Amino acid sequence: MKIEELTKTNFKLFTHTGLVFIDFYADWCMPCNIMKPIYSKLSEEFNGKIKFTKVDVDKNQLLAQNLGIVSLPTFLLLKDGETIKQYYGIHSFDDFKNALSKDL
Repeated sequence: MKIEELTKTNFKLFTHTGLVFIDFYADWCMPCNIMKPIYSKLSEEFNGKIKFTKVDVDKNQLLAQNLGIVSLPTFLLLKDGETIKQYYGIHSFDDFKNALSKDL
């Protein structure tokens, strides 16, 4: 499943309705790279229930700043455009699966 890359141009389009889980990452960030396969597996697990997207903070610094992203990786869960949960750092597949299941 393809995880959509968000920018300031398409951010509102993808986040204004429904549940959206966003991975704020950078290619040089080792914890971000550790989370990539877990995030991908989660996107398959919740396919059709939650939209999974990502934001490269190096390419989208202003967007990350405006959302208060100060550490990597940061994950935001949005519902109808509003942040309802934030997660920082490395988490297991099961931890995220359990947490996201509660928000469906």
